[in-house]
Amino acid sequence: MLDQSPIARGSDGAGALRGSLELARAAERLGFHRYWIAEHHETERLASATPEVLIGPIALATRRMRVGSGGVMLPHHSPRRVAESFSMLAGLFGDRIDLGVGRSAGTDDAATIHALQRDRRQPSPDDFPEQLDELLAYLDGRPPPDPRFAGLPRLPGHPGRPQPWLLGSTSESAARAARLGLPYAFGDFITRAGTEPAELYRRVFRPSERLAAPWLAICVSAICAETDDEARRLASIARPAGSPPPRVAPVAGSPQRVRAELEARARRYRADEVLVVTVTHAHEPRVRSYELIAQAFGP
Repeated sequence: MLDQSPIARGSDGAGALRGSLELARAAERLGFHRYWIAEHHETERLASATPEVLIGPIALATRRMRVGSGGVMLPHHSPRRVAESFSMLAGLFGDRIDLGVGRSAGTDDAATIHALQRDRRQPSPDDFPEQLDELLAYLDGRPPPDPRFAGLPRLPGHPGRPQPWLLGSTSESAARAARLGLPYAFGDFITRAGTEPAELYRRVFRPSERLAAPWLAICVSAICAETDDEARRLASIARPAGSPPPRVAPVAGSPQRVRAELEARARRYRADEVLVVTVTHAHEPRVRSYELIAQAFGP
């Protein structure tokens, strides 16, 4: 599951965050394997601005599921700070913590991007590859590329460390994940790029100490209800008035229809795993959607 902490109509951000905790507990009961929190900024409908703040409470409220970020938008953050935060989470919760990172801003608003910067005198540099290399060096216990930081102490949660993932929706991100030997999470719900990035990832993957063979997750938007008509109705009212439509329409239908479509997309991408993101106008149908999907796939 990918949780964006959507704010239901008539509710607020605090209610959405409490809803994420409730949903995570339900996800574990239903048998979901992985629960990720997104990073979004400057939107009136999503409350998930800081994944690491939610990861700790969710990991504490559950026992089995992997919990992580889907993802941390690295251009807003210091690689060292991200490494320290997720090292502490891994120190507390062992090998259940995932660190998914991306290069997106998590917003299209220029003022928000500027407000998130520490140094407002000039735009932040486009140095995501260097940021990622530095972050992975800290996680691996290697000297970072910048010699000024070579003498820094080991991370605070040692020996615990998160599982790094790269998120993306382009061939560029797919190739980078492959070259670094990272698992790759592809955003099917935000792009019409098709299967080319996934095919490229598998074709050029280089085994690493982190990962011996490619591992691909696709993230699909889905709304499930007891009937096709009810699911389509929920999909039609999922967005608050005035908000832009999603880039890719959600899979919407009965449990049998949604299962068939998720399996079809997994086959098309040759995906090892599917993450489902569900946004509805109210909290209860969102929880019910995940319940029905879990039931459709069985125990």
